[in-house]
Amino acid sequence: MSGAVRTLLNRSHLVSFSARHIGPDAAGSEHMLRSLGYRDIEQLIDATVPEQIRLTEPLAVPAARDEDRVLADLRALADRNQPRIQMIGLGYYDTITPAVLRRNMLESPAWYTAYTPYQPEISQGRLEALLTFQTLIQDLTALPIAGASLLDEATAVMEAVLLMRRANKAKSTGNRVILDADCLPQTIAVVRGRARAVGIEVEVAELSGGLPAGDAFGVVFQAPGASGIVRDLSGLIADASARGMLTTVAADLLSLTLLRAPGEMGADIAVGSAQRFGVPLFFGGPHAGYLAVRTGLERMLPGRLVGVSVDSAGAAAYRLALQTREQHIRRDKATSNICTAQALLANVAAMYAAYHGPEGLRAIATRVHRQAATIAESLRAAGHTVVHELFFDTVMVRTPGAAAGFVDTADIAGINLRLVDADHVGIACDERTTDEVLRRVLSVFDASVHSPASADFPPQLTRTSQYLQHPVFSEHRSETAMLRFLRELSDKDLALDRSMIPLGSCTMKLNSAVEMEPISWPGFAGIHPLAPVAQTEGYLALIADLERWLAEITGYDRVSLQPNAGSQGELAGLLAINAYHASRGEAHRDVCLIPQSAHGTNAASAVLAGMRVVVVGTADNGNIDIDDLRVKLATHGSAVGAIMLTYPSTHGVYETEVRTVCELVHAAGGQVYIDGANLNALVGLAKPGQFGGDVSHLNLHKTFCIPHGGGGPGVGPVAVRAHLAPFLPGDPLAEDGPAPVSAANYGSAGILPITWAYLALMGPDGLTAATMSAVLAANYLANALDQHYPVLYTGPSGLVAHECILDLRELTKRTGVTAEDVAKRLIDYGFHAPTLSFPVNGTLMVEPTESENLAELDRFIEAMVAIRREIDQVEAGVWPLERSPLRQAPHTAEQVTAPDWDLPYSRQHAVYPVDAVRRNKYWPPVRRIDGAHGDRNLVCSCPAPEAFEHHDNPSTPSREEALV
Repeated sequence: MSGAVRTLLNRSHLVSFSARHIGPDAAGSEHMLRSLGYRDIEQLIDATVPEQIRLTEPLAVPAARDEDRVLADLRALADRNQPRIQMIGLGYYDTITPAVLRRNMLESPAWYTAYTPYQPEISQGRLEALLTFQTLIQDLTALPIAGASLLDEATAVMEAVLLMRRANKAKSTGNRVILDADCLPQTIAVVRGRARAVGIEVEVAELSGGLPAGDAFGVVFQAPGASGIVRDLSGLIADASARGMLTTVAADLLSLTLLRAPGEMGADIAVGSAQRFGVPLFFGGPHAGYLAVRTGLERMLPGRLVGVSVDSAGAAAYRLALQTREQHIRRDKATSNICTAQALLANVAAMYAAYHGPEGLRAIATRVHRQAATIAESLRAAGHTVVHELFFDTVMVRTPGAAAGFVDTADIAGINLRLVDADHVGIACDERTTDEVLRRVLSVFDASVHSPASADFPPQLTRTSQYLQHPVFSEHRSETAMLRFLRELSDKDLALDRSMIPLGSCTMKLNSAVEMEPISWPGFAGIHPLAPVAQTEGYLALIADLERWLAEITGYDRVSLQPNAGSQGELAGLLAINAYHASRGEAHRDVCLIPQSAHGTNAASAVLAGMRVVVVGTADNGNIDIDDLRVKLATHGSAVGAIMLTYPSTHGVYETEVRTVCELVHAAGGQVYIDGANLNALVGLAKPGQFGGDVSHLNLHKTFCIPHGGGGPGVGPVAVRAHLAPFLPGDPLAEDGPAPVSAANYGSAGILPITWAYLALMGPDGLTAATMSAVLAANYLANALDQHYPVLYTGPSGLVAHECILDLRELTKRTGVTAEDVAKRLIDYGFHAPTLSFPVNGTLMVEPTESENLAELDRFIEAMVAIRREIDQVEAGVWPLERSPLRQAPHTAEQVTAPDWDLPYSRQHAVYPVDAVRRNKYWPPVRRIDGAHGDRNLVCSCPAPEAFEHHDNPSTPSREEALV
């Protein structure tokens, strides 16, 4: 360990960012080391991390900078970008994020530091917001069921294609899908690449003359088309349905306030993006995709679905419903690898709709369309040819041979137009298209303003049905009302701004304010992903820095930041492996070896990459069974394409034979994929690209401080050695090259400044110190809790990596108390539960991270020890299990202040089980939720207010709860 790292760990420079990021001070670290029996952290790390993978040189990333310098450097990068009047369109539109939403949601740690709502009792606020998002999507698409967001529009279309294939039960539909030629070009590129991997034939067809001949399981339409055209799709949809096809419409949400909805035209599925509902351009992301389906398809819906259930008192409560963790449960049988969403951005879109209401949204859409109609009329009056008579916001003008000149002239005027081809220019209006903007863009074409006689759509295209009639879309129109609504929702939740979230494998660490601040700056937020390169120099420089730094940290040669989730990074890595094998004439290598302990997404991603999953067994010590690996390699021989490892293992241990595993797979001709989920235990200590990995995906929303956002956004970069670099994801708008995995070339670029800031603030020594502190904290907790809850797996020295698995299975056998009971009881102590029953059923996986100080670690230990004493009371027969605080947890204020109390423990013990809780009591809004009830009685839109009245019989649903 370098002297600089030692200085950081001794906290000699308290003004440094690293010292503030790392929770324990010198005295705290010394206390933890002493309790473990180590004289210093170097000795602990030497005993924990296998020598054969350890680095001998420090990381070659720039030295740490202070906070003011980093903000100044980021400001300089933002200033190198050139925000313009963005009229390119193609699925990305400038919008106005109301300040009350930007300040109190997008920039609020109560919203962005929350974890995915797998513990619904402490997630009621964000679940209600997501239910509002689902209601928004259902109403505007006129389809009864919508999910809680997907990653972007292009990948949402691919999810719809996969859904249509598995849902279509008609005979002779073939393995072909038809894509409207007027689909967004990035959508076509993503679908083509993803479909090829799973053997789906894609036909891109011009549909003005009808559907092409032949069988197909589904067809995808774009409304309005990428060219701007508005069409009546009802005849094509009816024709497709009559021929046994399922139908998907990729629809612009704002247009659906004026135009007939996909559900009203008979579509089975609607997909798209909610970006223009208050979410900045962000150079392409993060943006919330959406997917809605007709009745009968809800149980095939990919991703997350928020539903309404009841708690143990019969009160209405929200939870994730149906197959929301399908990829973890079904693994190689999964039909999607989606394991995250865009929750934070979906919530912004939902609150944008609630703030404006149906009248406000319709007024915005009417104004946007009126501006586009004025542009069209003015261009015609000036002698230009407008291609389409009917359009919503995008006007395509024919300019034979002169298109590039007009685009260049507009550039000089500060306006970005779309160069369609040599003869056509696209002009897209949005919420920010003012009358002044209209005059400026018309001046480019030597046109003056001519207002249209009418901007109405024909009756057959005009929407007449109502939407957004639920009170949530009318009760929060004033800023005061919205401010209080957002506070009310966030107060229901337990996020990182309240307490430690000790989730194994999820790395809930500090997301510092200085890292978060720049993402809202116009120089980062207002850039269109298709803006000219000269306008995006700052972004490109920041991205180049990140690619270089992440390659150095991981030991690989190249990095792509395109994947906008860890699951997409997995898929990109596996597609690169497949393409590499195919380039060598070995396309038959389609077996992916996956250890039993692997993340469920690993197997799901392998299936979606077109590979066959073969499971490798686990040895008694939790490591990969090397003997079983040898058998599998021998059995599958030349068909072996790859192995997917997580290192340190999902069991929280640095496996000592990882190099042996890599060597065996390489000797068999396969590639080694190392899942980067646990990279927080490696940074500065070891590099997966050096100890045998060929490819890894990283989670910037874990190790590199992008916050989880209550279930998204995330970034899942893929890092590769040089031989795989030619097969990294390609530009979605490139005419050739590798297939993209996301709609935008740089994925969720808008949140990359967070990770850039983290790396610049920490420097090589800070990053290494953070890793060492994470390992120290995990071992401190493991050591303190082992006598109460046995630690399931440890390394040769009896130590864990950055997380540990607490085994409750024997306790459950003796007492009936389950790991879920402990998870729910922790709520009363003010904690989010550790990861529940993964990777081993009946266990809790704990990861404290380096950001928690000794006091918080001790508070968690105190809570877990106190809960163990409660389990002892159950075992001794003092409390019947069903009437114990463990099974009754969590306890609400309403419950403990009710007139009657007949439980065998005091009200005080229910809610103040230890004195530390009194200092900052978190009151859960609901009691334990009945998940099975919610699945039996599916409600996935905002229920009527009466649903929140208590029921005498929780098993009897109200009218609203019984609706599907």
